[in-house]
Amino acid sequence: MRTVDDFAEIRRLHRNGLSARKIARQLGLGRDTVRHALANPAPVPYTLAQPRPAPTFGAFRAIVDDILVADRTAPPKQRHTASQIFRRLVAENNYAGGYDQVRRYLKQHRLDRRETFIPLEHPPGHRAEADFGHIHVDFPDGRRLMPVLVVTWSYSNCPFAIALPTERTEAVLHGLVEAFAFFGCVPRELWWDNPRTVAVRIHKGRERTPHPRYAALASHYTFAPRFCMPATPTEKPRVEKRVQDLERQWATPVPSVADLGELNAHLLRQYLAARDRTCGDNALSVSARFERDRAAALPVPTHRFDACILQPGQVDKYQTVRFDRNSYSVPRRWAFRVVTAKGYVDRVEVVGDGATVATHARSYGSGQKVLDPLHFLGTLEKKPAALDHAPVYRDWQLPPVFTELRAALVARLGSCVGTRHHIRVLQLLASHPVERLASVVTGCLARGELDATTITAAARPFRCDIAPSSSDNAMSLGLAAVTVQPADLAQFDRLLTRSPSQGDADARRDDPAVAQGQPEAPEVADDAQRVGEAGP
Repeated sequence: MRTVDDFAEIRRLHRNGLSARKIARQLGLGRDTVRHALANPAPVPYTLAQPRPAPTFGAFRAIVDDILVADRTAPPKQRHTASQIFRRLVAENNYAGGYDQVRRYLKQHRLDRRETFIPLEHPPGHRAEADFGHIHVDFPDGRRLMPVLVVTWSYSNCPFAIALPTERTEAVLHGLVEAFAFFGCVPRELWWDNPRTVAVRIHKGRERTPHPRYAALASHYTFAPRFCMPATPTEKPRVEKRVQDLERQWATPVPSVADLGELNAHLLRQYLAARDRTCGDNALSVSARFERDRAAALPVPTHRFDACILQPGQVDKYQTVRFDRNSYSVPRRWAFRVVTAKGYVDRVEVVGDGATVATHARSYGSGQKVLDPLHFLGTLEKKPAALDHAPVYRDWQLPPVFTELRAALVARLGSCVGTRHHIRVLQLLASHPVERLASVVTGCLARGELDATTITAAARPFRCDIAPSSSDNAMSLGLAAVTVQPADLAQFDRLLTRSPSQGDADARRDDPAVAQGQPEAPEVADDAQRVGEAGP
């Protein structure tokens, strides 16, 4: 095929006065080629006016077309490849042609059917996109795969990312609440794929049944929940690109962090730096374009959305309520009553009669019992043997001074009465922080004041209710930050006033009122061999 240089040489020679015949003779070209070069300044690409004849394959085109039509309804991974069609043609139709003819035909057929798109541009403040990415992170206990929620504005491409423990609905709610607080505004539409944690049912077209709590989130922030068609990530290209940035840039090299908080601090630095860059052909930076998004977006409500899922349940005889395959304890007065468990990303709150009655750290295991020793102190009054045999008390990590106190009480008052005095001291933890009560006990031990009445009187000036949000010391020792109803200790009054020299058996035998008021005899409750009697 002749090039532009060949055409230029022919045209220069003709300009210098040579005829077409002499040019053809001098350059060794055909006269038609010379005439074509004189008529056109550059070669005209050759195009087929009609398809090339295919004497061997032509008769099989209809068969191949039928196979391709049937493939449209077949599963994507069970559709014919070019080599499979070639094998079928040979085996079933005695095809004598070559494989390349089949491959070229399928290539042209697929080009004709490839999807094309219309360029879109979304107005400022109108739309944001959300999706989960996954990155490996090195923690002190080893490398783990972490889900990261990424939210991106369609107009400005301004990103937000937060690592979460799971991809469950409560994690989605928590992540979006944090995203809206970070942006300081809310999009008019929020687009997702179709995760079951967000869209519980997919209907025809774009109709979806959103998760009730996600629908409540959308109502709270007044954005419209939108969903892509199945298997079409091209409908939210901005967040797909940001997920790629997360994996290829923000988390490369593999982050090494101490905990989830440090990982999110690392991600914050990364996506804040991304806001200073330009995106595509835009002259303005991402942050400058985001100001336009902010100006046109919806305002953030004055109060935050309660980012949790709700699950009603009935408290069982063990003072626990089931939530997400685990059991969480509640105070004694809520036994056998209906409560609502609220599952957050990091905690579980139990609500009864409109108030939070218990708060626990969230467990993502299965079949675990998350118990607070304070919740069972009322029951412990009737089942004192549980102090030694129930795991909730046996594994209770208290300051060593409490162990010293029990040993001193048992040595002075005997096993039964000393243990009951110790239980009464433990019940003070319902209204006193553990460190403060430990200091009171230390002082009483130093003065030799070894009885529950004296310790209670010494602690009374420091009495305070432990609020659910202000018990860091209690939580650090495994004590839930809840207000527990004080137990009725009137049964102990006579026991506590007896002379220690009379012993456990005399105190019990000589005071029938006390014996009648206790559902268990002290010999049974304090018998270390009868663990089964120390029930909840």
